[in-house]
Amino acid sequence: MIKKMIGLMSGTSLDGLDIVHVKFEEKEGEVDYAIICSNTISYPSDLEEAIKKSHKLKIDEVQILDKAIGLFFAEQINSFIEQNKLDQNNIDAIASHGQTILHQPENGFTLQLGCGSTIAYHTGIPVINDFRSLDIIAGGQGAPLVPIGDFNLFNGSAEAFVNLGGFCNISFKNPKNEIKAFDICPCNLPLNKFAELLNAAYDKNGAFAQAGELNESLLQKLNELEYYTKNAPKSLGTEWLDKNFYPRISRDLNPNNILRTLSKHISTQIIATLNYHKIDSVFFTGGGAKNKFLMNELQKNYPGKIIVPDHKIIDFKEALIFAFLGYCYLLNRATTIQTVTGSALSLSTGVYHKPGYPTYPQP
Repeated sequence: MIKKMIGLMSGTSLDGLDIVHVKFEEKEGEVDYAIICSNTISYPSDLEEAIKKSHKLKIDEVQILDKAIGLFFAEQINSFIEQNKLDQNNIDAIASHGQTILHQPENGFTLQLGCGSTIAYHTGIPVINDFRSLDIIAGGQGAPLVPIGDFNLFNGSAEAFVNLGGFCNISFKNPKNEIKAFDICPCNLPLNKFAELLNAAYDKNGAFAQAGELNESLLQKLNELEYYTKNAPKSLGTEWLDKNFYPRISRDLNPNNILRTLSKHISTQIIATLNYHKIDSVFFTGGGAKNKFLMNELQKNYPGKIIVPDHKIIDFKEALIFAFLGYCYLLNRATTIQTVTGSALSLSTGVYHKPGYPTYPQP
């Protein structure tokens, strides 16, 4: 079984739209993949600002933004296809994560913008999106979704997989050989937020953090957050940051000191999780894996083996895995894992959007 997919990932840290074109081929029950081409496109400044303010929008304004993001995705896909000389008719589907603006599984919903019908119509390619909602309806967290890709595409690389994105999440197998996964703590979202106070989009290589001093009082306040005492399944959203995380950080503090303390907090929570679950090797991906200061903090204090893959996997693993989720959807296979999300059962999630043409004669 061979499928050629386009995977889209647009994370909460707003570091751009990741696009990958992937070929999946199944051989003797194992799925092989090949990334044919890939690219990251930055959001236009006006669209990025609209997304940042999206939690304050009215319902009609959210709908307008949903269509605007969908159109932006479609335009970038069309350019990607043209630039890489791809055959549009040889792409089975586009699998899109969408741009998360709300994630409240405790209230029964999650919302990722980037209208699937808009993408399908303007590209002429079927689109699968909204991979999280059905899981939440079934009583799950709707997250994480990446573990099913970790253990199908990278199985054997390490005992655990940690992605350092807007939030830090982990997936691993417990002693019963069940896949477990959850969000550990915030990561690039707060790091980027406080780097902006130093007129930078992000803390490149962790240089700002390295120049700062550790604030022990702030570190203690962050480490005492109730979330860290909860058992999985559990997940984080930007609403939690606004309500629970950011209020503990005084704006009167030196931004470099905040960034150093945040980096220490992130590494502390990751290492505590790895040690608690007796994990001896970890495969790190996501933008945070390029943060030299943060990775050095982990190297210094974690006794196990740290594996950092090549930059293509660091940058595009999540887009690759969403392409894989689309592949699973087309084959009517599960895209969620019950032991990961906490839902009533593992499900084949996603919503399918047909392009709408060619048109057919009316009956």
